[in-house]
Amino acid sequence: MVLIHVIRGSTPLAPAKIILRIVTENLIMNELSIFAGSSNPDFAAKVCEYIAKPLGNLKVGTFSDGETQVEILENVRRQEVFLIQSTCNPVNNNLVELLLLIDAFKRSSASRITAVIPYYGYARQDKKVAPRVPISAKLVADLLRYAGVNRVITMDLHAGQIQGFFDIPVDNLYAAPIIIESIRSSFTEDLVIVSPDAGGVERSRAYAKRLNSGLAIIDKRRSAPNKAKAMALIGDVKDKIAIVLDDMVDTAGTLTQASIVIKENGAKAVHAYCTHPVLSGPAIERIEKSELSSLVVTDTIPLSKEAENCEKIRILSVAKLVGEAIIRSYRGDSVNSLFI
Repeated sequence: MVLIHVIRGSTPLAPAKIILRIVTENLIMNELSIFAGSSNPDFAAKVCEYIAKPLGNLKVGTFSDGETQVEILENVRRQEVFLIQSTCNPVNNNLVELLLLIDAFKRSSASRITAVIPYYGYARQDKKVAPRVPISAKLVADLLRYAGVNRVITMDLHAGQIQGFFDIPVDNLYAAPIIIESIRSSFTEDLVIVSPDAGGVERSRAYAKRLNSGLAIIDKRRSAPNKAKAMALIGDVKDKIAIVLDDMVDTAGTLTQASIVIKENGAKAVHAYCTHPVLSGPAIERIEKSELSSLVVTDTIPLSKEAENCEKIRILSVAKLVGEAIIRSYRGDSVNSLFI
């Protein structure tokens, strides 16, 4: 126990209270521990740099039969643990690793476990689209809860209602403040925000309002999973800089076809901003050959070497935003106020 003596007399009380609060907060922060799985170590390092806390020690390996092995290499008893792990490619490996780590922390007597999942895999399987299919996003939520997690921090969920799949608190962060700042600093001409489909209209409208720009919508018809065909454009993009907004870019079929339609309708240039760079299959090849002038993504998912070498792709970091959310969650402050 540390005793703090505050001497009253000629010294004003207010500065003494400030010193007491600073020392108390430093003592409390000692009970916060940050760990990271193997999915995105660079991102975790940036988060720790912002929080000014070292990354905790753990070991992740694979047995000869392919089973995942995890081990925590330091004492976490009575610690509040924040575990950073995106469930990106390889999705199943990263998900199982996350579940095993949660169980390990629970059995090591951590006081509370928060799963920080910058990219929530299986989020697109959030409803039944055929008679005999699972609702995978709900199943993953159940797995996390039963493994022992107490809270989830994630970013730009594919569908906001996924938060309701959890019986524990969920903080769904938004990359909007960082993306809007980037757009404002990069483009000064007339802008129009374009939603690549009807599902993204609400998101695009919010951006257009903040940027005081126009709004357009792509009428997209999807014939099969990962296959989309942009049919028509609703709105005016003629002689404007078009910014296509989406929560993720996977095979890039939607983006590249949308860029063709936008250019055909007279836009000066087409740029895209997407939070999660899944970039699977032919995505990079499509982007390089597309009408897109640039694609800006965040670091919720690490880029492949091929993506890093693509001249059209640029990265924005959301590590400071996630770090601030961790601090506020730990202290009991408002996380929502980050986006007001």
